[in-house]
Amino acid sequence: MKRLSLILALVLSCALLLSACGNGTCPMERRNAQKMEKQETSKAYHKITAEEAKEMMDQGDVTIVDVRTEEEYAEKHIPGAVLVPNESIGEDAPAELPDKNAVLLLHCRTGIRSKEASDKLVSLGYKHIYDFGGIEDWPYDTESEQR
Repeated sequence: MKRLSLILALVLSCALLLSACGNGTCPMERRNAQKMEKQETSKAYHKITAEEAKEMMDQGDVTIVDVRTEEEYAEKHIPGAVLVPNESIGEDAPAELPDKNAVLLLHCRTGIRSKEASDKLVSLGYKHIYDFGGIEDWPYDTESEQR
């Protein structure tokens, strides 16, 4: 009798485990999916220095993305930078950044918004995000809009 109860408990446990895996809620499947997503995110996002960003700019084929406000951009920005305010990045890819495989060099004023924007862009499927922090630490040329 004890043996039959043990076998029955074992069969029920296996049935429960298999039914959970069958509907996509298997803990192992979820864990593997989360691990894969984290690896993809870590491959897409890179924290770099201003010096590294400048080297990449000099080599070409990059898009400089300024995620500050329009007012901050007008006051001072890196030549050739595209303005995409962090607050404007939502659930859809920004129109200013149509190529999700482009190399994007992001910056803001101090580095906080560029990290937030980087995370948003990675979640939208962008593959090559390089965050070089803030324009406050940018020792190279800048320009301002004429008023």
